[in-house]
Amino acid sequence: MKANVYAEIDTVYLSEVKRYPLLSPAQESELAMEISGGNRKSLEKLINSNLRLVIRAALHFKETGVPVMDLIQEGNMGLITAAGKFSPSFGTRFSTYAYPWIMQYMIRYLKTRFPQIVIPGRKEVLLKIMRQAREELSMSSASGEAPTNKALASYMGISENLLRELQKCDFSVSSLDFEVSDQGKNTSLADIIPDSTYSPEEMLMKREEKEEVRILLRTLPANESKVLWYRFNFACDEKQKTLRELSLLFGISPEAIRQTELRAIRHLKKRNAV
Repeated sequence: MKANVYAEIDTVYLSEVKRYPLLSPAQESELAMEISGGNRKSLEKLINSNLRLVIRAALHFKETGVPVMDLIQEGNMGLITAAGKFSPSFGTRFSTYAYPWIMQYMIRYLKTRFPQIVIPGRKEVLLKIMRQAREELSMSSASGEAPTNKALASYMGISENLLRELQKCDFSVSSLDFEVSDQGKNTSLADIIPDSTYSPEEMLMKREEKEEVRILLRTLPANESKVLWYRFNFACDEKQKTLRELSLLFGISPEAIRQTELRAIRHLKKRNAV
C-alpha cells in the first residue's frame, strides 16, 4: 500500500506493528496448540503477527468518516477473540478464520456510530422537543403519568396529526447481536426473539388438512378428481395448470373444465359437511 493510505494511522503504532514478522502455516498451528494449553505468550505472538490484517480491514471503511484508529481498536478486539478460538483442526490459515471476526467487530462499532434509519433534520429537532415536552408534562403531573396526545400537542403548539407523525419516528434501533441478560445468562437479542416464521403446530395442521383433502378427492368421479388435482397442484411439483392447459390435456373446452371444477368443489363441500 502507498504511504498516503496510512496517513490517518498513528505512526508510532504503525512502526510497532511492522516489528512483528508474519507467520507460516506451521508456526500458526504450533502457536494454536500452545494457546489451547493456556500459553499467554503464544497468544500474544499470534495476535501481534496479524495486526497488519486489522489495518487492511480498517482501511476498507476509510470513506465512512470514522477515525481509522478507532476502527483498528475495535478490529483488534475481534482479532483477540479469533486468536483464542483458533484451532489447527479448522484446516485454514489463521488470517482466513480471523478476518470475519475482525469485520464483525468493526461493523458493529459502525452501527453504533450511525443511525440505521435516517430522519430528516426538521423532524429530528421536533422529536427532541417532543421528548422534552413529554418529560416536563409527566413531571408536572400529580400522578406522573404520560400526557395524552391532545395535551402534548397543545403544549408543543402543533396539531395532533403532526404529533402522530412524529411518534412514528420515535423509536430506537438495536442490533440483533446486542447482548442481553436472560435468566442470569448473557445471550444475544436474536436468540430470545420468537421465530414466527416457523410453527411446528401450523405445519402439522397444514399437512393434516392436505391429507384430508386428498382422501376426499378419491371419493370424487375420476374426471373431477383429476381436474382439481391439476388445478390446485396437489402433486406440488409444478405450477397450477390453467383452464386452457387442462382443456388441451383432457381434449375438452376450457369452459367444460371450469364447470367440472365448480362441480367438484360443490361435491367436496357436501362430503365435508356430512
